[in-house]
Amino acid sequence: MTSQRSNPTSIPRTFAELWDRAVHDHPDRPFLLFRAEDGDLSNWTYREFDDIVDGVAARLTACGVGPGSPVHLVLRNCPAFVAVWLATSRLGAWMVPVDPASSARDVALQVGRTRPVVTVCAGARLDAVVDGIAQDAPERVPAVLALTETAADLAPGSPLVAAPALTRSGPPRPQDRIAVMFTSGTTSEPKGVELTQRNYLCVATAMAELAGLSAEDRWYVCLPLFHANAQYYCFASAIAVGASVGLTARFTASRWPHEVAELGATHASLFAAPIRMILARRRADAPALKLRHVWFAQNLAHGQWAAITELCGVAPRQIYGMTETLAVVTANPPDEPNPSRIGTVIPGREVALLDPVTGLPVPDGEPGVLTVAGHPGVDLFPGYLDNPAANARAFPSLDLPTPDAGQVWFNTGDLVRREPDGQLSFLGRIDDVIKVAGENVSLTEVEAALAEAPGVLEAAVVAIEDPVYDHVPTAYVVPSDRGRPPTAEQLDTWATGHLTPAARPRAWTVIDELPRTSVGKIRRFRLAHQPAHQPAPQPQETTSS
Repeated sequence: MTSQRSNPTSIPRTFAELWDRAVHDHPDRPFLLFRAEDGDLSNWTYREFDDIVDGVAARLTACGVGPGSPVHLVLRNCPAFVAVWLATSRLGAWMVPVDPASSARDVALQVGRTRPVVTVCAGARLDAVVDGIAQDAPERVPAVLALTETAADLAPGSPLVAAPALTRSGPPRPQDRIAVMFTSGTTSEPKGVELTQRNYLCVATAMAELAGLSAEDRWYVCLPLFHANAQYYCFASAIAVGASVGLTARFTASRWPHEVAELGATHASLFAAPIRMILARRRADAPALKLRHVWFAQNLAHGQWAAITELCGVAPRQIYGMTETLAVVTANPPDEPNPSRIGTVIPGREVALLDPVTGLPVPDGEPGVLTVAGHPGVDLFPGYLDNPAANARAFPSLDLPTPDAGQVWFNTGDLVRREPDGQLSFLGRIDDVIKVAGENVSLTEVEAALAEAPGVLEAAVVAIEDPVYDHVPTAYVVPSDRGRPPTAEQLDTWATGHLTPAARPRAWTVIDELPRTSVGKIRRFRLAHQPAHQPAPQPQETTSS
């Protein structure tokens, strides 16, 4: 044992206690199945993995990690990521999970902002990590543990696992920090989202209930573990009820249905971009799945939603949430899934839709900034790391009462609209809604519509200045068949019949792929630098002599 355990029969107050209770209640149930890149499958029960967590905690302790210590985590999806997460939680330390493809410059910024005691990374990327640490030149250079990102990392005697040893540290407290996760930085420098033990406990129980999760269920996880979706909605909720997780080393669109079936998954969580890739690369031998539940985020075209529904055997439900909100804020009702809606406000949440200029509530049908009430450190994040200016914007002083004492209002920065059916539509970030000759145009809604155009796999739309209309939309289109991309004339004709005049793109650029974050969010600011698509060479006609 590496730290004092909680009473596993008491009501958990922290995420560490939630894990202890899961091990106590479900010791011999499967916890983790891992599909490596080479196809090798490894698995652990809750009891077996808990023994590994003790060994990892012992190794981290030997490196100087204790209560309040930061642990820098630069790993792809692998069992070691999960073990380090649970070990830091048990020790009362906190993890800094970052993009495993981080450059040396990225690593220098991460180390400079969090001052980790230990960095855990893949041996294959050790040079970039060491270079980044050297660039920052911290007073205390972190210890570096280099791993293989395979099941071998959890074997006794590996660089990550030591013989368990009793320590004097007590269990963490609910308000103790458990993680700092950096935002994706689509529009600004990434911010460090601080998270507490109570935060992870709250999201685990809320998302398990919302997904109807039971101990017999299994999540399929292919999204990156260093982001909130896989941690919050899948792993944490599984631990809350003693369910299991099927984890893959990487996302492969053509293999997605096969791996879901092979791992016996009942639940899955995706973004719109991976869904489009799965549909585009679906093989003829793809199995017909019978999933019980699928979450997805970011709008899908109706045709794409119908196709993924057929593949999964269940209608995916769209959700809206942020790293900062922990549990989702809205979700499609089970009996009314709608790919063009982010759903209704889930039980226990309170929101307001506010005018971005006046800060006053907007009437139904009008765009408003989604503003969420909550308790910092419980069902909302407590703040951004060392960023008082960002915190002041995130938690504005509003002349608006909160439902409960101690709650604050969190400004998400996202525009939504309440529709006549009571559900909410996502319109994009505040900057994603533009005025075209005084008319509101949501770039996000135009993108969703363009995904239905013939010959289009997906699209991104940006605003450009116009001397007559102030701003107008222009579109970047990824063709579904690179050898036969749609022409500007074909796209213009389609847009005339399907979009309002203000929403019709004034220019079209065909590109091979959209610049995205690791979870599929479009980096619009990079589109101007994307090379235009060059049509695939067509076969030449030949004649016989």
